[in-house]
Amino acid sequence: MGLVKGLERGLEKMVARAFRGASADGVKPVEIANRLRNVMDDEAFALSEGRTVAPHAFTVRLGDDDYAKAREWGLPLAQELADVALEHAQHQDYTLRDAVTVTFRHDSELSKGHLVVDASLGGPQAAPPRPQRPAPRAAQSTPAPRLDAPAGATAPIAPAPAPRAPAAATAVIEVEGRRYAINASEISIGRSSEADIQVDDSGVSRKHVGIVKRGERVFAHDLGSTNGSFVDGQRAQGDVELHDGSVVTVGHTRVTFRFENKPQGVR
Repeated sequence: MGLVKGLERGLEKMVARAFRGASADGVKPVEIANRLRNVMDDEAFALSEGRTVAPHAFTVRLGDDDYAKAREWGLPLAQELADVALEHAQHQDYTLRDAVTVTFRHDSELSKGHLVVDASLGGPQAAPPRPQRPAPRAAQSTPAPRLDAPAGATAPIAPAPAPRAPAAATAVIEVEGRRYAINASEISIGRSSEADIQVDDSGVSRKHVGIVKRGERVFAHDLGSTNGSFVDGQRAQGDVELHDGSVVTVGHTRVTFRFENKPQGVR
């Protein structure tokens, strides 16, 4: 009980510090934060031993008055709630497949003081994966990866081979609408002015993720950030190779990687 009460007090402090003007008889930000935490717990599922996947995309439905108040609070409230959900996921050791997002939706059927939170894994992975049948033996050159591995075994999902970059291609990343050619052997992305590429995101560490170029191949690796780095929805462990179209997520920021023959408007 002490741990739960302590977490609730932490949630209240995190949200209430920015939104002290909440209506006394309407939905309070701390109530939304607690509901996000409960929904995340309810819809988390075990994918393999020691790995529990939880939803990362949340839609908060509110009635007329509460929705109007949420619009006044705006983006800061959504970011604060996303941070609360991310902290809870880390505390529970949940695996998230992408950055946490919180959006608000108007639901005229809800009365004042009532809310509904819908959660999703997002994209094509919204439902727990089903066990896959192994491919016919004649068509296999290596064992097919399995999602129904026995307890204690690992079950990696092997990505489809990505085409190699053309010899003349330039590695480019896009961050918050800005595009950069990767000409150095390594660049850093973070919130600090000391990072090579600076982003204004409270969920990003001072130096959060590094982009490393080795010959024609490019990798991302986390720089010991607080909230972790994700490549195509999977938490980055060590060096993770980037392919054309890969998305690196840091905090609430998405970094898109491309190979381009003649990049335009690139810094």
